[in-house]
Amino acid sequence: MIPSVLPTYSRAPLTFVKGEGSWMIEADGRRFLDLGAGIAVNVLGHANPVLVDALTEQAGKLWHVSNLYNIEQQQSLADKLVATTFADTAFFTNSGTEACELAVKMARKYWNDKGHPERVEIIGFEGAFHGRSSAGIAAAGSNKLTNGFGPLLPGFAQVPWGDVDAAQALISDKTAAVIVEPVQGEGGIRPLADSDLKALRAMCDEAGILLIFDEVQCGVGRTGRLFAHEWAGAYPDIMMVAKGIGGGFPLGVVLATEDAASGMTAGTHGSTYGGNPLACAVGCAVMDAVTEPSFLDDVNRRAGLFRQKLEGLVAAHPDVFESVRGSGLMLGLKCHVACGDVVSAGYENEVVTVPAADNVVRLLPPLNITDKELSEAVSRLDATASQMSASLKD
Repeated sequence: MIPSVLPTYSRAPLTFVKGEGSWMIEADGRRFLDLGAGIAVNVLGHANPVLVDALTEQAGKLWHVSNLYNIEQQQSLADKLVATTFADTAFFTNSGTEACELAVKMARKYWNDKGHPERVEIIGFEGAFHGRSSAGIAAAGSNKLTNGFGPLLPGFAQVPWGDVDAAQALISDKTAAVIVEPVQGEGGIRPLADSDLKALRAMCDEAGILLIFDEVQCGVGRTGRLFAHEWAGAYPDIMMVAKGIGGGFPLGVVLATEDAASGMTAGTHGSTYGGNPLACAVGCAVMDAVTEPSFLDDVNRRAGLFRQKLEGLVAAHPDVFESVRGSGLMLGLKCHVACGDVVSAGYENEVVTVPAADNVVRLLPPLNITDKELSEAVSRLDATASQMSASLKD
């Protein structure tokens, strides 16, 4: 008999009932150190009092009105994002998947309104993850995401990860845009080199096509800058954002330049819930916290400390771990053993991590995790690796 919750997830045998900062409390009372943050979502930790206050205050005023009217909190958040990024305009969604849908529509509508409706093709990269909608899985193209869901939405092609020359070779008079994650998350914590991001920007400029960045997982301070592409100084025309922007409340946004968004006029897109007062009140509080002058400095300092400790962990357990990869507090442990086994064994030591492709364990803690908690995290990972080493010898 099918369960009442559609069984599309292989869930861990854990039920968390409360969160406190970087900790989650299981129904039986055990306290787990959270190095997953809801898959890079809870950037300020669990039950952060600033976010709780923002949500509670707004909940007592106004929950929902729809986008048929001006929404004060939405305008405030849009202004904050435009002031701190490349963008001139923002459209709010409820998720990264919805942001992908709009990014694709925006790129194609741009060319249609320029008199080139044939320009619909979008070039992506292998290993990508852009959500699970029809456009998202077609843009990523992997068998894991697309198997059984055909016919796929046409107009997408993929090249090997980081192969700018291959992307260049695919550009034609039908190309609308290139889409890329500056750091692949689901794909195994794979940062694209700064030189490659710059090369993609130059390539798109030369060809006169749009560049779309997917910063759903790597954005909102995760790599030590507000957005990961800032490290390279290479800026997109359109960008997908979600996860961290809501700090745990469902919220996404598409950011764009005025030119790239020029085709999206009244009636071309919409969302019933997107940008509602509750989500945007929380989003404003997240942005205020993450853009505080010292916040990202602290993220970078913590990231350096964490990476140093993780390098020591890898050196101490060469039979379990191969290397550390990633940027900021978006790190991955490349494993010799099955990454899923490491994640499961971590539960026994009350530490939460997230598996990814390429046999990588993702480490995505809250950005305000303390130094003491980082040390405790590595201690629990060390205990986990020691248990796995012992089992390998049996």
